[in-house]
Amino acid sequence: MKIHEHQAKQLFYSYGIPVEKFILSKTSEESLNAYNTMPTERVVVKAQVLTGGRGKAGGIKLAKTKDEVKLYSEAILNMSIKNLPVRKVIISEAVNIKSEYYISFTIDRNAKSAVLILSDEGGMDIEEVAVKKPDKIYKFPIDPSIGIPDFLARKFALSILDDIYLVTQLGQIIQKLYQLFIDKDASLAEINPLVLTDENKLIAIDGKMMFDNNALYRQPDLQEFFEPTEEELIEANAKEKGFSYVHLEGNIGCMVNGAGLAMATMDMIKLYGGTPANFLDIGGSSNPQKVIDAMTLLLKDPQVRVVLINIFGGITRCDDVASGLIKAFDQLKTDIPVIVRLTGTNEQEGRKILENTRFKVAETMSEAVSMAVKSI
Repeated sequence: MKIHEHQAKQLFYSYGIPVEKFILSKTSEESLNAYNTMPTERVVVKAQVLTGGRGKAGGIKLAKTKDEVKLYSEAILNMSIKNLPVRKVIISEAVNIKSEYYISFTIDRNAKSAVLILSDEGGMDIEEVAVKKPDKIYKFPIDPSIGIPDFLARKFALSILDDIYLVTQLGQIIQKLYQLFIDKDASLAEINPLVLTDENKLIAIDGKMMFDNNALYRQPDLQEFFEPTEEELIEANAKEKGFSYVHLEGNIGCMVNGAGLAMATMDMIKLYGGTPANFLDIGGSSNPQKVIDAMTLLLKDPQVRVVLINIFGGITRCDDVASGLIKAFDQLKTDIPVIVRLTGTNEQEGRKILENTRFKVAETMSEAVSMAVKSI
């Protein structure tokens, strides 16, 4: 689960991480009211959408007057960033920035632990820094049995700072951000940039957090933050129907029984030069209704130009699957090509049932994938 910047900053503030003053607004009038309460004349109007690249898309503006606040708020609230409409902004106190830093915690599956990532070149181009200046990115795996005591926090901070006053500040921020990361079952807690002001204070002026969906049941206070995207709603609906579904960016819709086989199918599609539109594991059932629900889900994606059904019959019999497919497609109206690969228990009987039907039948996975890629 992703949350907005203003929500991440609320969590930062509750853990004692310094943030600038900000107020959430949904209209230009609310923005003007927020501006009137700010301690400075200069403020930043920032779009609140669940994606990066807001600054480069024009979703972050520095305003110095009431007129500019109204103008920028109206413009930003009427824009979309990466196809996501902006429905709210925050009016933030502008701060004088001397330096920008990057700090985050995420999960390193290779190290099997949380990892702290630091850089003294934070800001909008941190991805470019990681590519062009990898020596500027510092990574520290965190032993969960030790955590981050004071001496380690200062050691980590010294990798990007040498002023002991600032090292102490950063060390405290590292400890607090780690505690937040652990307490809330986060998969990412990021401050970018963490800025050094003219007053020699470190402040988090932007934040991003993501959480493990499987742990949300024990985080009731995070439920109010949940604003599902259209894709997340589709995935949740699929889960209710007993599917495992993840939307991707390709045009070959995949319907497979078994997660391992689904992954192998996606790999094979890429090998043959195609791009999968989704990961969809329908499980072991040959229930026609399940096939109807799965196909309806796939056909909602306007990018899908061909459907590849890849079934391995173990306990599930291929002739039952074939009968289920015919019943299902009696109710579905689509001209999209459908390639079916059946193998395993009663595969010959299954293929015979599908003879002289709308389905294109393949015997091997490579043959099925090749047919799917050529059908685009």
